[in-house]
Amino acid sequence: MFVKKKFSSISNESRCFAFLFIFLLTISACQSNNKSSSGSQKHSVPPANGDYFQEIGKEIGLDFVHSIGDNELSNIVESSGAGAAFLDYDQDGYIDLYVCSGTWLKGVSSGDKPEVMPENHLYHNRGDGTFEDVTKKAGVGGPWYSMGVTVGDYNNDGYPDLYVSNYGTNVLYKNNGNGTFTDVTSRAKVGGKETDFNTGAVWLDYDNDGFLDLYVGKYLNFDPNYKYYYAPDGFPGPLAYDAQPDVLYHNNGDGTFEDVTKKMGIIDIDGRAMGVGAADYDDDGFVDIYVANDHSMNYLWHNNGGKSFTDVGTPSGTAFGQSGESTVSMSVDFADYIGNGLMDMFVSDDKYCRLFENKGNGLFSDQSYPSGIAMPAGQFVGWSSSFFDYNNDGLVDIYKTNGALKHLYGQEDQVFENLGNGKFKDVSWDLGSYFKKKLVGRGACFGDYDNDGDIDAYIVNLNDRGAFLRNNKGNQNNWITLNLIGTTSNRDGIGARIKVTSGGKVQTAQKKSTTGYLSQNDPRMHFGLAKNEIVDRIEIKWPSGKLQVLENIKVNQILPVKEPQK
Repeated sequence: MFVKKKFSSISNESRCFAFLFIFLLTISACQSNNKSSSGSQKHSVPPANGDYFQEIGKEIGLDFVHSIGDNELSNIVESSGAGAAFLDYDQDGYIDLYVCSGTWLKGVSSGDKPEVMPENHLYHNRGDGTFEDVTKKAGVGGPWYSMGVTVGDYNNDGYPDLYVSNYGTNVLYKNNGNGTFTDVTSRAKVGGKETDFNTGAVWLDYDNDGFLDLYVGKYLNFDPNYKYYYAPDGFPGPLAYDAQPDVLYHNNGDGTFEDVTKKMGIIDIDGRAMGVGAADYDDDGFVDIYVANDHSMNYLWHNNGGKSFTDVGTPSGTAFGQSGESTVSMSVDFADYIGNGLMDMFVSDDKYCRLFENKGNGLFSDQSYPSGIAMPAGQFVGWSSSFFDYNNDGLVDIYKTNGALKHLYGQEDQVFENLGNGKFKDVSWDLGSYFKKKLVGRGACFGDYDNDGDIDAYIVNLNDRGAFLRNNKGNQNNWITLNLIGTTSNRDGIGARIKVTSGGKVQTAQKKSTTGYLSQNDPRMHFGLAKNEIVDRIEIKWPSGKLQVLENIKVNQILPVKEPQK
């Protein structure tokens, strides 16, 4: 009663002031805990929850949400994006993240133009397990309808540059080395045309002159006014449009590029490119190019000593699926999953996918069924796929993102564990709750974001929040990571071939740029070592032809390796 009387004696003015004061305090507290992703927000790293892969993106500052730029999925442009890349743009030793998004486009998007336009994002790794959004500071947001990104130091200044492939003209961002980028597309002459539908692109030094060249995959001539299609499909498919030819740019070494497509024998008549990758599959010292085409045969461009290219997709056995059909191919990645020193390939598609074992002499054999991948993969539509050793046992596994083609129908992602005998097993549901979620997966990138020795993952989900998966258990085994620094070769060492010998086992890998669908992995080379306590030998064959050997190396470290001068 005493309290009641005391409170009732307070004047109405005082009571209002008290309520207003409490209200303002509450609002202030809420704002301090819900600041925008401008870099000022403080995030914390959640503890491990028992999952092998734990989704923690929102907690650590990765608030990216992909946009198709429309109220509903209404055309093939909106269904085709997007990718992401891990890169260390400021060279502080921690990998950062660049993510692509669609946006509203007049004549393409059917909905109303939003007040705030979606854009691409660059997230800086703080080094404490969290990220900050530095898009505006860096100047790399857009506006474009972006598909993918490939990262390479095209001018050899020690800082990685960004090439963003778009529906429309592409963009080359030169890294200024101070946290900002400059659009140099016009001077470099790598933008293409406004009518281009660009998809995957890849950096490679095809002539080993020490400068990175650029192959750009192009999709089709999209006509937004063409409306003839089977109603349940939602919109016309890729065969309703003519294909666009790919382009090969040669780096002149002075900040400019030359279109050498015809000169180098690249004849692309009917290829609708999706994912593009590059690796030296026959170990002749020159990097080759694989193009995963949609609804048409795939290309394997063999590099003829840096002088020209020849498509050997059909004679090599990699142009079609094992039944002879041209499937809806999405992406490609290269690795030696057998352990015989030859670069094999995994091509994801809308059916059973293709695991191409390199038999040598320019021939491949499709091992999708014998390996155990085809049947579990065939339940879903595969988009980005990458080789990675998630448990550091020295055997490369496969991550595969999944999602419907023409509808926002979710599907679970998959991880195929390499069992070491040419067989793989779908272990997805054993690795965490994320793999029971149905999302419309597209691009994905993989890397050790916290430098703890195991590989983490970022997945772009169409018109949805991206997912960051922290690897909680992979570093229970030993590992070694190599940070290659080219001198005579290109600064990134792209194209270098590495052999790591430990405990009597030899692992072979090649430094690549683009991996999977429209995406790129950690630029450092990671090798799982199981329980081995020492790396007996590391052999690096640089693109320049130089051979470098390191011996008796300690495990569980990130080792910078500079190309020798002689």
